[in-house]
Amino acid sequence: MALKALIFDVDGTLAETEEAHRKAFNATFAANGIPWHWSREDYRILLSTTGGKERMAAHQRDLPEKLTPEQIVALHAEKTRRYAEILAGGGLRLRPGVADLVARARAAGLKCAVATTTNLPNVAALTRATWGAAPETIFDAIAAGDQVKAKKPAPDVFLLALERLGLPADACLAFEDSRPGLASAQAAGLRVLVTPSVYTDGEDFSAADHVLPDLTHPLPDLLAEALDARA
Repeated sequence: MALKALIFDVDGTLAETEEAHRKAFNATFAANGIPWHWSREDYRILLSTTGGKERMAAHQRDLPEKLTPEQIVALHAEKTRRYAEILAGGGLRLRPGVADLVARARAAGLKCAVATTTNLPNVAALTRATWGAAPETIFDAIAAGDQVKAKKPAPDVFLLALERLGLPADACLAFEDSRPGLASAQAAGLRVLVTPSVYTDGEDFSAADHVLPDLTHPLPDLLAEALDARA
């Protein structure tokens, strides 16, 4: 089937946001007197667990004193507010080639969607910081981690994106930067193009359909032809 839509992960795929997330977590821990501080190496390991609340739960698994589920939820909500403030402060840029691809896809009549483990407020914070617009003005469908039962590597969020697009998996191409994201998209039946991020550049992506350093590099024929055919 001809390509009709592009489905993007957010963190690490649209922009290198993970440092902003890490800083927001650490600031939240410090503000609440919690003796946790996640280094870059800590966070690289923690990213194998998808979802911020889940990441906190994973971190404390072997600790003698643990936060309650209610405390984790409250801390995550505070961290989300801090993350939005960090992005609103400026400096975040889309990864190379992202803005151009989205613009070309929309001009060519392709739909664009988001399928992300992060929550809706974080999606909005990113699009306002980079495109200067609300996410619904950029994307035709948005599927977020707080809208599904199971997060990546489960396929739920990509299946929700496909449902909201009204398209089958073979009419879409997914864009990811991590192994959990790759597994999630493939479990939903999608072809996947991976652009490794600064936190995932050492991972094995041999199972992906396509791997590029970033989206300024020559695009796979499937995508290039869809963009050219409708231009």
